[in-house]
Amino acid sequence: MGVFIMGSMIKVQQGVRVYVNDINPSASDDKKTIVFMHGWPANHRLFEYQYNVLPNMGYRCIGIDTRGFGSSDKPWNGYSYDSLADDLLAVIKELKLHNVTLLGHSTAGAVAIRYMARHNGFGVSKLVLCAAAAPMLIKSANFPQGQNPEMIDNIIDNTYKDRARMLEEFGNIFFYKEVSKPLLNWLFDMGLQAASYSTIAISRDWTKEKTFDDMKKVKVPTLIMHGVHDKVCPYALAEAQKEDIKNSKLITFKNSGHGLFYDEMDKFNWELSKFVK
Repeated sequence: MGVFIMGSMIKVQQGVRVYVNDINPSASDDKKTIVFMHGWPANHRLFEYQYNVLPNMGYRCIGIDTRGFGSSDKPWNGYSYDSLADDLLAVIKELKLHNVTLLGHSTAGAVAIRYMARHNGFGVSKLVLCAAAAPMLIKSANFPQGQNPEMIDNIIDNTYKDRARMLEEFGNIFFYKEVSKPLLNWLFDMGLQAASYSTIAISRDWTKEKTFDDMKKVKVPTLIMHGVHDKVCPYALAEAQKEDIKNSKLITFKNSGHGLFYDEMDKFNWELSKFVK
């Protein structure tokens, strides 16, 4: 049987719709459904190299463009982790999903954790965090494991001045292994599809959002995957996640940066499929 793809806009709030790409919706087992939440500043196409493989193994893959990014509506407001978690709830309810695996990359990993706490993990039976920006992205006196605040300030400042250059510089630290210029262009193009103000709004979230308490409320089996060479979300964040999330397992990617789903594609797809089934 062939793999079908359905794209649609789902209303998450009055006047706001998000784009959802549902690949292989005919898969009969909800437990083999994976909901993919992309990191900043990309969109659901970030997981192209998972969509190529997993549906042929019987998995249903649902990719969501965060509001403000990709093909979703781009409102001025609503970019807090609470709002983004509420958007996810609307999608899960609209698609009548149950017992799915929720996967969040980077910022979306933190949003996924917020979703599990805020909405008691509605519809989700397993959680996957990859290169997640949790429990907080920037370092502080009480959490020295995070990123230098100056890096975030520079991203915000450069987005105001020259977003294209900011996106190019971000792409240059995204992967650990050497990748082709066309692949970097692919990542760059996804960044440009976002609204500039959405890009800034999420960047500002990194300076104030925290998920320390949320992590302790996660009640489902959780797979944590993180690259040791991650220059965006330091590997120490994964260790903090492992410490505070019960029933969690940390898989270390020794040859990966922030884009571990491409840096070590085969390992990523194998670990993901093994965890979900």
